[in-house]
This record gives sequence, C-alpha cells and structure tokens, in this order.
Amino acid sequence: MTDPLTCWRAHADACVLLDGFHALKHALRFGAEVPVAVTTDRAAALALAEELAGDVREALDTLLTEVPAKTYASLVPRPHPTGVAALAVRPSREANVRALARTPRTAPVVVLDNPRNLGNAGAVIRLAAGFGATGVVTTGTLDPWHPTVVRGGAGLHFATAVERLGVDELPAGPLFALDPEGEDIRGTKLPDDAVLAFGSERSGLSAELRARADHLLALPMRPQVSSYNLATSVAMTLYHWSATGGAPAAS
Repeated sequence: MTDPLTCWRAHADACVLLDGFHALKHALRFGAEVPVAVTTDRAAALALAEELAGDVREALDTLLTEVPAKTYASLVPRPHPTGVAALAVRPSREANVRALARTPRTAPVVVLDNPRNLGNAGAVIRLAAGFGATGVVTTGTLDPWHPTVVRGGAGLHFATAVERLGVDELPAGPLFALDPEGEDIRGTKLPDDAVLAFGSERSGLSAELRARADHLLALPMRPQVSSYNLATSVAMTLYHWSATGGAPAAS
C-alpha cells in the first residue's frame, strides 16, 4: 500500500483540497477523481457515512486511510471538525468551458463579476449546484478554485462547471444583470439559457459587463436598505427562475 503522506505530497500541487467529510462526500457523488483521502478516525468517518451518505460509504471505505492527528493537521491549513481531508483532481479548463458553452441549456449560468469575498463565492457555487445551474463563472482576479472557496462550496464544485473567464469569453445566451437601476425582476420570466450576472460586493457591476447586458433587473428591496449579500441575491434570482418555469432539478 502506498504511504498516504507520500501520495498526498505527490498530488498536492496539482489537486484541490477537499476539507472535511461533507466536501469529500459531495465530490465523490459528482464523479470527482480522488487519489488520496485521510482521517484522524476511520471508524467515526465511516459511521458518519453510514448515517448520512450511504451511497458513498463503499467508496470511502476504500479511500480513507487513518493518520495521527498531528499528521492530519500538517496537511490542512485549518483542521475540520470531522477530521477528514482529501485531494481531488480539478476538472480541466477545457472541460469546463465546453460544459458552459454547450447548447441548448436547461439551466442558467451564474456570473460573479469581479467578486472579492472567497466565502461568498463558495456559497454561490453551493447554491448553483443545489438549483442545478449549468455553471458558475467568475471574472477578475479571484480564483474560484481557491481552497477557501472550495471549503465554502462544500465540495459542490464538482456538481457544476466552475471557471474564471473574461467578460468577452462569457457563454452565449441572453445576459440578465442584477442592478438597483434595473426593472423589477418579478415582472420577468428568466429563460433556461439565461446568463445571470451579479456585481461585486463593494462596487457592483463593472462598466464592461453592464454595457454588454441585454437586460438590467432589480431585486425587490425595502427603501433605505443598501443591498443584499451576494449569495442571497443569487439565491433569490435562481429561486425566481425555478418558480416561474425553470427546469426541475434532476431526481
């Protein structure tokens, strides 16, 4: 058997850290290639799988190697309460771009225009996966596969296409940008092939993306309330899409 530390070091530079039991669970459910997984308590991790994720228990039984707590702590920047960590192969940029460009689409693409907060980006990816969105695109400098984003996404990066692109590289489809000056979203039925763009938490939409938008839409908001959290805005918009005829989630 290959030593888990040797295997971890061999894959660390090219793989994505899955931080915690739930991130590993989701990654396995959605087909991630996981070359190494470790835990401080194998019996407890498998018991958790038995209780919450019976569909991946067999895979976890094969993958998980127990290591001392000190060894585990040396592999992760911030130990997770479940004492589980793994490395997963990141999908290629080419594969993600193909998935985002494929038409006809049955669910929107979410665009985060120059986001700044890593945790918010992870929360959006988790939301998008839950609604069955085609993918999440970020513009700007934030890496949507940063370990903090992956932690916030709970391993659900593997359930949708996640990639960083330029505004000029966005997938085809009618572009609906969320903006306080837009029309009330409640009067619009969002099509399945929509590209839904959200500005950064601090400065809103970039001039480049705003100029490219086909429609500006606004979320209902009480006067004198400044804004919604980014993930909340995405959740409200995706719910509006799903509630007004959006494609049902896969069973």
